Amino acid sequence: MIVATHVLLGLVLAAFVAGWIDAVVGGGGLVQLPSLLIGLPAETPVATVSGTNKVAAAAGTGVATATYLQKVRPGWRSALPLMLCAWLGSTGGAQLVRLLPREAFTPVVLVVLVAVGTYTVRRPSLGLQQQLKHEGSAHGLRLALIGLAIGLYDGFVGPGTGTFFVIAMVALLGYGFLEASALSKLANLTTNVAAITVLGLSGHILWGLGAAMAAANLTGGFLGARMALKYGNAFVRRIFLLAIVLLGAKLAWDTAMMLIGRAGAR
Repeated sequence: MIVATHVLLGLVLAAFVAGWIDAVVGGGGLVQLPSLLIGLPAETPVATVSGTNKVAAAAGTGVATATYLQKVRPGWRSALPLMLCAWLGSTGGAQLVRLLPREAFTPVVLVVLVAVGTYTVRRPSLGLQQQLKHEGSAHGLRLALIGLAIGLYDGFVGPGTGTFFVIAMVALLGYGFLEASALSKLANLTTNVAAITVLGLSGHILWGLGAAMAAANLTGGFLGARMALKYGNAFVRRIFLLAIVLLGAKLAWDTAMMLIGRAGAR
């Protein structure tokens, strides 16, 4: 597939911004995936868009994960069940993505974003300090369920996965934003690799475009992770809320245009 130069430059810029947002708090897919949907021809299968997006996202998530792990040491007894179930969920979701129409996910993600943003705003201290709510097997079971559910979502739809991992671990398990971001990077890298495996084997990846976007996403992820580690939980919380507002506005606009278009078609 040949992509026009201006489209390629726009997609590379979107990948850089997405990598930065993903490294700080997650949700970069809500920038990157819609950009691919806009930039690629209308007949491009959703599975191909998703697979190409995963290649770019995996690069940025990988470097962000490595950067976080230099300073934040998540316990592997917590990380492993989260990662294993995230892999299983994402593999199942990637098998289903070929059934997904382009316009189906936008309203659902918009509702979830509004709910998450409202929840965070109403709890000013949420995520600023780590106060774990569960221990032992109860803690591991909840991490496994989070990994399975959000992994399934990532393989099937994808946008906002990092954000959903973070908010689930902060709200349900009591992690601080910084610690939750480190764990979410491990889980999100796992879901990306799982989806790439499934979609790559079925021929649903534009490898050249994915590689160009991956380089930009990686650069953004490196810079974003360093800023998050430097400025801590309060900074991550502010960026999280800003991302929620901007991305929610974008999805609300897309949903409104879709509904107006359907009404006009009648």
